[in-house]
Amino acid sequence: VQVSCSKDDPLLALAFKLEETQFGQLTYMRIYQGMLKKGNQIHNVNDGKKIKLARIVRMHSNDMEEIDEAHAGDVVAMFGIDCRSMDTFSDGDMNLAMSTMFVPEPVMSLAVKPAETKMQNNFAKALTKFTKEDPTLRVKVDSETKETVLSGMGELHLEVYIERMKREYDVEVVSGQPNVNYKETIAAKAEFDWLHKKQSGGSGQYAKVSGYIEPMTEEEIKELGKPNEFKNKCIGTNIPPEYYPSCEKGMRDAMHVGSLVGCEVEGIRVVLQDGASHAVDSSDMAFRICMANAIRETMKTAQPSVLEPVMTVEVEIPSEFQGAVTASLSKRMGMIQSSDMNDDGSGLKLEAQVPLANMFGYSTELRSLTQGKGEFTMEYFKHTPVPRQTQDELMDKYKLERLEKEAAA
Repeated sequence: VQVSCSKDDPLLALAFKLEETQFGQLTYMRIYQGMLKKGNQIHNVNDGKKIKLARIVRMHSNDMEEIDEAHAGDVVAMFGIDCRSMDTFSDGDMNLAMSTMFVPEPVMSLAVKPAETKMQNNFAKALTKFTKEDPTLRVKVDSETKETVLSGMGELHLEVYIERMKREYDVEVVSGQPNVNYKETIAAKAEFDWLHKKQSGGSGQYAKVSGYIEPMTEEEIKELGKPNEFKNKCIGTNIPPEYYPSCEKGMRDAMHVGSLVGCEVEGIRVVLQDGASHAVDSSDMAFRICMANAIRETMKTAQPSVLEPVMTVEVEIPSEFQGAVTASLSKRMGMIQSSDMNDDGSGLKLEAQVPLANMFGYSTELRSLTQGKGEFTMEYFKHTPVPRQTQDELMDKYKLERLEKEAAA
Protein backbone atom coordinates (compact mmCIF):
# COMPACT_ATOMS: atom_id res chain seq x y z
CA VAL A 1 0.00 0.00 0.00
CA GLN A 2 1.39 3.39 -0.97
CA VAL A 3 1.65 6.02 1.76
CA SER A 4 0.95 9.62 0.73
CA CYS A 5 2.91 11.51 3.47
CA SER A 6 0.17 14.18 3.39
CA LYS A 7 -0.95 15.74 6.69
CA ASP A 8 -4.58 15.74 5.47
CA ASP A 9 -4.78 11.94 5.06
CA PRO A 10 -5.57 9.48 7.89
CA LEU A 11 -2.82 8.99 10.47
CA LEU A 12 -0.26 6.20 10.07
CA ALA A 13 2.52 6.07 12.70
CA LEU A 14 4.92 3.45 14.05
CA ALA A 15 6.14 3.10 17.65
CA PHE A 16 9.75 2.05 17.11
CA LYS A 17 11.32 2.48 20.56
CA LEU A 18 10.22 2.39 24.22
CA GLU A 19 12.09 3.98 27.11
CA GLU A 20 11.38 3.94 30.85
CA THR A 21 11.72 7.40 32.44
CA GLN A 22 10.90 8.96 35.82
CA PHE A 23 7.56 10.11 34.31
CA GLY A 24 6.63 6.63 33.00
CA GLN A 25 7.00 4.93 29.61
CA LEU A 26 8.21 7.21 26.83
CA THR A 27 7.18 5.98 23.37
CA TYR A 28 9.14 7.16 20.33
CA MET A 29 6.98 7.34 17.21
CA ARG A 30 7.65 8.03 13.53
CA ILE A 31 4.76 9.57 11.57
CA TYR A 32 4.46 8.33 7.99
CA GLN A 33 1.11 9.92 7.07
CA GLY A 34 -1.37 12.35 8.57
CA MET A 35 -0.73 14.28 11.77
CA LEU A 36 -0.74 13.92 15.57
CA LYS A 37 -2.49 16.62 17.58
CA LYS A 38 -2.52 17.09 21.34
CA GLY A 39 -5.93 16.11 22.77
CA ASN A 40 -6.85 13.92 19.77
CA GLN A 41 -7.66 10.23 20.09
CA ILE A 42 -5.64 7.57 18.24
CA HIS A 43 -5.96 3.79 18.28
CA ASN A 44 -3.45 0.94 18.30
CA VAL A 45 -4.08 -1.11 15.14
CA ASN A 46 -2.38 -4.19 16.66
CA ASP A 47 -4.55 -4.56 19.77
CA GLY A 48 -7.45 -2.13 19.10
CA LYS A 49 -6.87 0.04 22.22
CA LYS A 50 -7.84 3.72 22.02
CA ILE A 51 -5.56 6.36 23.51
CA LYS A 52 -5.98 10.11 24.10
CA LEU A 53 -2.85 12.17 23.41
CA ALA A 54 -2.18 14.14 26.57
CA ARG A 55 1.42 15.13 25.88
CA ILE A 56 3.61 15.20 22.75
CA VAL A 57 7.32 16.11 22.96
CA ARG A 58 10.15 16.57 20.50
CA MET A 59 13.45 15.21 21.81
CA HIS A 60 16.73 17.14 21.67
CA SER A 61 19.20 14.74 23.31
CA ASN A 62 17.97 14.70 26.96
CA ASP A 63 15.84 17.83 26.56
CA MET A 64 12.13 17.64 25.82
CA GLU A 65 10.31 20.34 23.86
CA GLU A 66 6.53 20.35 24.33
CA ILE A 67 4.67 20.58 20.99
CA ASP A 68 0.97 20.69 20.08
CA GLU A 69 1.10 18.82 16.78
CA ALA A 70 3.44 16.79 14.53
CA HIS A 71 3.22 15.97 10.82
CA ALA A 72 4.30 13.22 8.40
CA GLY A 73 8.08 12.72 8.54
CA ASP A 74 8.45 13.85 12.17
CA VAL A 75 9.85 11.71 14.97
CA VAL A 76 8.19 12.52 18.30
CA ALA A 77 7.83 11.01 21.74
CA MET A 78 4.73 10.57 23.91
CA PHE A 79 3.89 9.67 27.49
CA GLY A 80 1.02 7.53 28.74
CA ILE A 81 0.85 5.13 25.79
CA ASP A 82 0.71 1.44 26.68
CA CYS A 83 2.03 -0.43 23.65
CA ARG A 84 4.75 -2.76 22.38
CA SER A 85 7.72 -1.91 20.21
CA MET A 86 6.77 -1.88 16.45
CA ASP A 87 3.02 -1.30 17.05
CA THR A 88 1.13 0.73 14.39
CA PHE A 89 -1.17 3.65 15.28
CA SER A 90 -4.00 5.30 13.33
CA ASP A 91 -6.71 7.87 14.07
CA GLY A 92 -9.52 5.41 13.33
CA ASP A 93 -10.02 5.95 9.60
CA MET A 94 -7.33 3.46 8.57
CA ASN A 95 -6.85 -0.17 9.55
CA LEU A 96 -3.42 -0.88 8.06
CA ALA A 97 -0.59 -2.37 10.13
CA MET A 98 2.98 -1.51 9.13
CA SER A 99 5.38 -4.39 8.63
CA THR A 100 7.73 -4.75 11.58
CA MET A 101 11.47 -5.18 11.33
CA PHE A 102 12.83 -8.71 10.80
CA VAL A 103 13.01 -10.45 14.19
CA PRO A 104 15.18 -13.60 14.15
CA GLU A 105 14.41 -16.56 16.38
CA PRO A 106 16.33 -16.61 19.71
CA VAL A 107 19.57 -18.60 19.67
CA MET A 108 20.33 -18.86 23.39
CA SER A 109 18.25 -19.56 26.50
CA LEU A 110 18.87 -19.07 30.20
CA ALA A 111 16.83 -20.26 33.19
CA VAL A 112 16.35 -17.29 35.55
CA LYS A 113 14.68 -16.69 38.91
CA PRO A 114 14.79 -13.97 41.59
CA ALA A 115 17.23 -14.61 44.45
CA GLU A 116 14.47 -13.96 47.03
CA THR A 117 10.72 -14.61 46.89
CA LYS A 118 9.89 -11.01 47.88
CA MET A 119 11.48 -9.85 44.58
CA GLN A 120 8.99 -11.86 42.49
CA ASN A 121 6.69 -8.90 41.70
CA ASN A 122 9.51 -6.65 40.48
CA PHE A 123 10.97 -9.61 38.55
CA ALA A 124 7.65 -10.09 36.68
CA LYS A 125 7.37 -6.32 36.02
CA ALA A 126 10.90 -6.19 34.60
CA LEU A 127 10.31 -9.14 32.24
CA THR A 128 7.01 -7.65 31.00
CA LYS A 129 8.64 -4.29 30.28
CA PHE A 130 11.76 -5.74 28.62
CA THR A 131 9.79 -8.02 26.26
CA LYS A 132 7.62 -5.03 25.28
CA GLU A 133 10.58 -2.89 24.29
CA ASP A 134 12.74 -5.62 22.70
CA PRO A 135 11.05 -8.05 20.24
CA THR A 136 14.16 -10.29 20.12
CA LEU A 137 13.83 -11.08 23.85
CA ARG A 138 11.40 -13.93 24.67
CA VAL A 139 10.16 -15.27 28.01
CA LYS A 140 8.45 -18.60 28.60
CA VAL A 141 7.79 -20.95 31.50
CA ASP A 142 9.06 -24.51 30.97
CA SER A 143 6.04 -26.80 31.28
CA GLU A 144 8.06 -29.60 32.91
CA THR A 145 10.51 -27.82 35.24
CA LYS A 146 8.28 -24.71 35.84
CA GLU A 147 11.39 -22.55 35.40
CA THR A 148 11.26 -19.11 33.77
CA VAL A 149 13.37 -19.28 30.60
CA LEU A 150 14.81 -16.10 29.07
CA SER A 151 15.76 -16.40 25.38
CA GLY A 152 17.72 -13.93 23.28
CA MET A 153 20.37 -13.33 20.65
CA GLY A 154 23.45 -14.31 22.65
CA GLU A 155 25.31 -14.40 25.96
CA LEU A 156 25.89 -10.63 26.15
CA HIS A 157 22.26 -9.84 25.20
CA LEU A 158 20.94 -11.86 28.17
CA GLU A 159 23.65 -10.56 30.54
CA VAL A 160 22.61 -6.95 29.76
CA TYR A 161 19.00 -7.63 30.78
CA ILE A 162 20.02 -9.46 33.96
CA GLU A 163 22.18 -6.45 34.86
CA ARG A 164 19.29 -4.06 34.07
CA MET A 165 16.98 -6.01 36.40
CA LYS A 166 19.49 -5.45 39.19
CA ARG A 167 20.05 -1.75 38.37
CA GLU A 168 16.52 -0.60 37.48
CA TYR A 169 14.32 -2.94 39.56
CA ASP A 170 16.65 -3.92 42.41
CA VAL A 171 16.19 -7.63 41.59
CA GLU A 172 19.08 -10.02 42.16
CA VAL A 173 18.75 -12.79 39.57
CA VAL A 174 20.00 -16.35 39.87
CA SER A 175 20.68 -17.78 36.42
CA GLY A 176 21.43 -21.31 35.24
CA GLN A 177 23.81 -22.48 32.53
CA PRO A 178 23.14 -20.90 29.11
CA ASN A 179 21.53 -23.32 26.65
CA VAL A 180 22.01 -23.13 22.90
CA ASN A 181 18.74 -23.44 20.95
CA TYR A 182 19.36 -26.47 18.74
CA LYS A 183 16.85 -27.59 16.11
CA GLU A 184 16.17 -30.85 14.28
CA THR A 185 15.48 -31.69 10.65
CA ILE A 186 15.56 -34.56 8.14
CA ALA A 187 17.57 -35.18 4.98
CA ALA A 188 15.51 -37.85 3.19
CA LYS A 189 11.93 -38.69 2.27
CA ALA A 190 10.19 -41.37 4.35
CA GLU A 191 6.68 -42.87 4.23
CA PHE A 192 4.41 -43.52 7.20
CA ASP A 193 1.43 -45.81 7.75
CA TRP A 194 0.46 -45.52 11.40
CA LEU A 195 -2.41 -46.99 13.40
CA HIS A 196 -3.43 -45.61 16.80
CA LYS A 197 -5.81 -47.96 18.62
CA LYS A 198 -6.74 -47.90 22.29
CA GLN A 199 -9.56 -49.78 23.99
CA SER A 200 -10.29 -49.41 27.69
CA GLY A 201 -14.01 -50.07 28.20
CA GLY A 202 -16.64 -47.87 26.57
CA SER A 203 -15.62 -45.82 23.55
CA GLY A 204 -11.91 -46.12 22.80
CA GLN A 205 -9.56 -44.36 20.41
CA TYR A 206 -9.05 -45.31 16.77
CA ALA A 207 -7.22 -43.48 14.00
CA LYS A 208 -5.06 -44.46 11.04
CA VAL A 209 -2.98 -42.12 8.85
CA SER A 210 -0.65 -42.73 5.90
CA GLY A 211 1.49 -40.44 3.77
CA TYR A 212 5.08 -39.26 3.74
CA ILE A 213 7.46 -36.64 5.11
CA GLU A 214 10.18 -34.92 3.07
CA PRO A 215 12.79 -32.20 3.61
CA MET A 216 12.18 -28.63 2.44
CA THR A 217 14.82 -26.38 0.90
CA GLU A 218 15.77 -23.01 2.42
CA GLU A 219 14.12 -21.26 -0.55
CA GLU A 220 10.83 -23.11 0.06
CA ILE A 221 10.87 -22.21 3.77
CA LYS A 222 11.54 -18.55 2.93
CA GLU A 223 8.77 -18.48 0.32
CA LEU A 224 6.28 -20.19 2.65
CA GLY A 225 7.19 -17.96 5.61
CA LYS A 226 6.88 -20.94 8.00
CA PRO A 227 9.46 -23.54 9.10
CA ASN A 228 7.21 -26.52 8.26
CA GLU A 229 4.33 -27.34 5.90
CA PHE A 230 1.28 -29.60 6.12
CA LYS A 231 -0.34 -30.77 2.86
CA ASN A 232 -3.60 -32.66 2.69
CA LYS A 233 -3.79 -34.90 -0.41
CA CYS A 234 -6.54 -37.20 0.81
CA ILE A 235 -9.11 -38.35 -1.76
CA GLY A 236 -12.45 -39.66 -0.55
CA THR A 237 -13.69 -39.82 3.04
CA ASN A 238 -11.58 -42.58 4.61
CA ILE A 239 -10.59 -39.78 7.01
CA PRO A 240 -13.71 -37.64 7.59
CA PRO A 241 -12.97 -33.99 6.65
CA GLU A 242 -13.73 -32.77 10.19
CA TYR A 243 -10.56 -34.60 11.39
CA TYR A 244 -8.17 -32.85 8.95
CA PRO A 245 -7.51 -29.93 11.37
CA SER A 246 -6.71 -32.47 14.12
CA CYS A 247 -4.16 -34.14 11.84
CA GLU A 248 -2.52 -30.77 11.27
CA LYS A 249 -2.48 -30.08 15.03
CA GLY A 250 -0.82 -33.47 15.55
CA MET A 251 1.83 -32.50 13.02
CA ARG A 252 2.43 -29.22 14.94
CA ASP A 253 2.76 -31.20 18.21
CA ALA A 254 5.44 -33.40 16.63
CA MET A 255 7.33 -30.29 15.45
CA HIS A 256 7.62 -28.90 19.00
CA VAL A 257 9.58 -31.86 20.35
CA GLY A 258 11.90 -33.74 17.99
CA SER A 259 12.83 -37.42 18.27
CA LEU A 260 16.61 -36.97 18.60
CA VAL A 261 17.25 -34.37 21.31
CA GLY A 262 13.74 -33.03 22.05
CA CYS A 263 14.28 -29.74 20.20
CA GLU A 264 12.05 -27.87 17.77
CA VAL A 265 11.83 -29.36 14.26
CA GLU A 266 12.08 -27.31 11.06
CA GLY A 267 12.35 -27.84 7.30
CA ILE A 268 9.81 -30.68 7.03
CA ARG A 269 6.85 -31.07 4.69
CA VAL A 270 4.20 -33.53 5.89
CA VAL A 271 1.86 -34.91 3.22
CA LEU A 272 -1.27 -36.78 4.34
CA GLN A 273 -2.54 -39.17 1.63
CA ASP A 274 -4.96 -41.61 3.23
CA GLY A 275 -6.12 -43.19 6.46
CA ALA A 276 -9.03 -44.84 8.19
CA SER A 277 -11.55 -44.07 10.90
CA HIS A 278 -14.07 -45.83 13.12
CA ALA A 279 -17.69 -44.75 13.42
CA VAL A 280 -17.61 -44.80 17.26
CA ASP A 281 -13.99 -44.73 18.45
CA SER A 282 -12.51 -42.06 16.17
CA SER A 283 -12.17 -38.56 17.60
CA ASP A 284 -10.19 -35.33 17.21
CA MET A 285 -7.80 -36.42 19.96
CA ALA A 286 -7.26 -39.87 18.42
CA PHE A 287 -6.22 -38.39 15.05
CA ARG A 288 -4.05 -35.77 16.73
CA ILE A 289 -2.15 -38.38 18.77
CA CYS A 290 -1.90 -40.72 15.77
CA MET A 291 -0.42 -38.04 13.50
CA ALA A 292 2.09 -36.85 16.11
CA ASN A 293 3.34 -40.38 16.84
CA ALA A 294 3.49 -41.25 13.13
CA ILE A 295 5.74 -38.27 12.35
CA ARG A 296 8.00 -38.74 15.40
CA GLU A 297 8.62 -42.40 14.53
CA THR A 298 9.03 -41.78 10.79
CA MET A 299 11.59 -39.01 11.41
CA LYS A 300 13.94 -41.64 12.86
CA THR A 301 14.12 -43.33 9.43
CA ALA A 302 14.47 -40.11 7.39
CA GLN A 303 18.16 -39.40 8.12
CA PRO A 304 17.44 -37.01 11.00
CA SER A 305 20.07 -34.50 12.10
CA VAL A 306 20.56 -31.84 14.76
CA LEU A 307 21.09 -28.23 13.66
CA GLU A 308 23.04 -25.66 15.66
CA PRO A 309 22.98 -21.85 15.37
CA VAL A 310 25.99 -20.42 13.56
CA MET A 311 26.92 -16.78 14.15
CA THR A 312 28.65 -14.26 11.90
CA VAL A 313 31.42 -12.88 14.10
CA GLU A 314 33.26 -9.65 13.23
CA VAL A 315 36.51 -9.07 15.15
CA GLU A 316 38.45 -5.81 15.08
CA ILE A 317 42.04 -6.04 16.36
CA PRO A 318 45.47 -4.42 16.00
CA SER A 319 47.27 -6.24 13.16
CA GLU A 320 50.07 -7.64 15.39
CA PHE A 321 47.56 -9.99 17.05
CA GLN A 322 46.27 -11.49 13.78
CA GLY A 323 47.95 -14.90 14.21
CA ALA A 324 46.76 -15.48 17.78
CA VAL A 325 43.15 -14.35 17.10
CA THR A 326 42.86 -16.38 13.86
CA ALA A 327 44.13 -19.49 15.69
CA SER A 328 41.63 -18.84 18.50
CA LEU A 329 38.71 -18.66 16.04
CA SER A 330 39.88 -21.83 14.24
CA LYS A 331 40.08 -23.62 17.61
CA ARG A 332 36.42 -22.71 18.14
CA MET A 333 35.52 -24.35 14.77
CA GLY A 334 35.26 -20.95 13.08
CA MET A 335 35.44 -20.53 9.30
CA ILE A 336 37.27 -17.31 8.36
CA GLN A 337 35.27 -15.55 5.61
CA SER A 338 37.30 -12.36 5.10
CA SER A 339 40.28 -10.43 6.46
CA ASP A 340 40.54 -6.69 5.75
CA MET A 341 43.49 -4.51 6.74
CA ASN A 342 42.82 -0.81 7.25
CA ASP A 343 44.63 1.85 5.15
CA ASP A 344 47.65 2.37 7.38
CA GLY A 345 48.05 -1.34 8.21
CA SER A 346 47.66 -0.86 11.97
CA GLY A 347 44.27 -2.54 12.35
CA LEU A 348 42.52 -5.63 11.02
CA LYS A 349 38.88 -6.66 10.62
CA LEU A 350 38.18 -10.42 10.57
CA GLU A 351 34.83 -11.95 9.64
CA ALA A 352 34.15 -15.57 10.55
CA GLN A 353 31.25 -17.98 10.94
CA VAL A 354 31.40 -19.75 14.30
CA PRO A 355 28.96 -22.16 16.03
CA LEU A 356 27.32 -20.33 18.94
CA ALA A 357 28.03 -23.23 21.32
CA ASN A 358 31.75 -22.53 20.88
CA MET A 359 31.49 -18.78 21.58
CA PHE A 360 31.00 -18.93 25.36
CA GLY A 361 33.69 -16.92 27.14
CA TYR A 362 35.12 -15.52 23.91
CA SER A 363 35.04 -11.89 25.08
CA THR A 364 37.41 -12.73 27.99
CA GLU A 365 39.74 -14.71 25.71
CA LEU A 366 39.84 -11.93 23.09
CA ARG A 367 40.74 -9.34 25.72
CA SER A 368 43.62 -11.48 27.01
CA LEU A 369 44.90 -12.24 23.48
CA THR A 370 44.90 -8.56 22.42
CA GLN A 371 45.86 -6.84 25.71
CA GLY A 372 42.32 -5.46 25.92
CA LYS A 373 42.52 -3.80 22.47
CA GLY A 374 40.30 -6.22 20.52
CA GLU A 375 36.52 -6.11 20.22
CA PHE A 376 33.93 -8.22 18.44
CA THR A 377 30.28 -8.23 17.37
CA MET A 378 28.13 -11.30 16.76
CA GLU A 379 24.99 -11.76 14.66
CA TYR A 380 22.86 -14.81 13.92
CA PHE A 381 23.58 -16.32 10.47
CA LYS A 382 21.71 -19.63 10.18
CA HIS A 383 21.30 -23.14 11.63
CA THR A 384 23.62 -25.81 10.18
CA PRO A 385 24.06 -29.56 10.95
CA VAL A 386 26.35 -30.39 13.88
CA PRO A 387 29.24 -32.88 13.51
CA ARG A 388 28.28 -36.53 14.07
CA GLN A 389 30.24 -36.77 17.32
CA THR A 390 28.46 -33.69 18.76
CA GLN A 391 25.08 -35.11 17.69
CA ASP A 392 25.79 -38.39 19.50
CA GLU A 393 26.81 -36.48 22.65
CA LEU A 394 23.62 -34.38 22.56
CA MET A 395 21.48 -37.50 22.06
CA ASP A 396 23.14 -39.28 25.01
CA LYS A 397 22.62 -36.19 27.20
CA TYR A 398 18.93 -36.00 26.20
CA LYS A 399 18.36 -39.72 26.95
CA LEU A 400 20.01 -39.30 30.36
CA GLU A 401 17.83 -36.27 31.19
CA ARG A 402 14.69 -38.20 30.22
CA LEU A 403 15.66 -41.18 32.39
CA GLU A 404 16.32 -38.85 35.35
CA LYS A 405 12.90 -37.17 34.92
CA GLU A 406 11.15 -40.56 34.68
CA ALA A 407 12.97 -41.78 37.81
CA ALA A 408 12.01 -38.60 39.69
CA ALA A 409 8.37 -38.99 38.65
